Amino acid sequence: MQIFDYLQRYDYEQLLFCQDEASGLRAIIAIHDTTLGPALGGTRMWTYQTEEDAIIDALRLARGMTYKAAAAGLNLGGGKTVILGDPRKDKSEELFRAFGRFIQGLNGRYITAEDVGTTVADMDMIHLETNYVTGVSPAFGSSGNPSPVTAYGVYRGMKAAAKVAYGTDNLSGKVVAVQGVGNVAYNLCRHLHEEGAHLIVTDINEENVNRAVNDFGAKAVGVHEIFSVECDIFAPCALGAIINDDTIPVIKAKVIAGAANNQLKEERHGDEIHQKGLIYAPDYVINAGGLINVADELHGYNRERAMKKVETIYDNITKVFEISARDNIASYKAADRMAEERIARLAKSRSTFLRDGKSVYSK
Repeated sequence: MQIFDYLQRYDYEQLLFCQDEASGLRAIIAIHDTTLGPALGGTRMWTYQTEEDAIIDALRLARGMTYKAAAAGLNLGGGKTVILGDPRKDKSEELFRAFGRFIQGLNGRYITAEDVGTTVADMDMIHLETNYVTGVSPAFGSSGNPSPVTAYGVYRGMKAAAKVAYGTDNLSGKVVAVQGVGNVAYNLCRHLHEEGAHLIVTDINEENVNRAVNDFGAKAVGVHEIFSVECDIFAPCALGAIINDDTIPVIKAKVIAGAANNQLKEERHGDEIHQKGLIYAPDYVINAGGLINVADELHGYNRERAMKKVETIYDNITKVFEISARDNIASYKAADRMAEERIARLAKSRSTFLRDGKSVYSK
């Protein structure tokens, strides 16, 4: 891998390697773009096969956070950290506190949060060394469990997508097939049930399925059957890459809108469902509620303010489809364009200010 070629190709700002021999810390911080504000992105702890795999993962995830924050209307950029290690046995107070000192050294350019392999308790240890961390314990001003907030954002985005497909955002009577009924999807099902939607659910965890059946009167189907059921809306809320060559031919829903990350296996699958006339709500736009929620912690968490911002996911999804129609492109491309246009506008605006300590308008 030619690192500088990769950084230049996708316009990354910074890649940092952090090591602390005493604690065993080996971490990579990737900062993609800070045009809109400081980079925010979680800390992932994972056992990578190679160091190159860890670098690529950090870079890919950081760039994704730039687009997610921009599309959500947040004044934040994109960053990500990966810590090389087994989260089941390599964690320690010394390790996370050492990492916290590296974050503090960036003086606010990068703010971290919980991610795969890390927990609230880990964020609390990082917080002992820096204030540039979100998702800490509520005692430190955290917003708590983000699942209900993420679910509400997905619900709002689903309504916006339904309006494009059906001319109304009223989901009463609509049949929604939900793949995966974990914490986020369970709360999504609650909103849908309260509006009068009919639910079809599946999950590899039978307990999750039973809870949805008992609480919401959902119909349970097999994990492979969920793709081909007769429904109005298909909500992927589990694994990524589930919109692919095998599933596209059998999906009967007119709308695809769910909480899962990286739903398209390949970009071409986004073009294929667009050509079929399916209404696809891009994942990083519709599932941004969690990011919006933790971002509010930076201002002193206020749940009412955060939820009001999460409601704008409806408007963001609507704008994605407006761009899709305007430019005759698939919605996943329209989401990227929306994010890129916002970053470009702010970059242009900022360029009119200080250069070498003087305004460009100074004489």
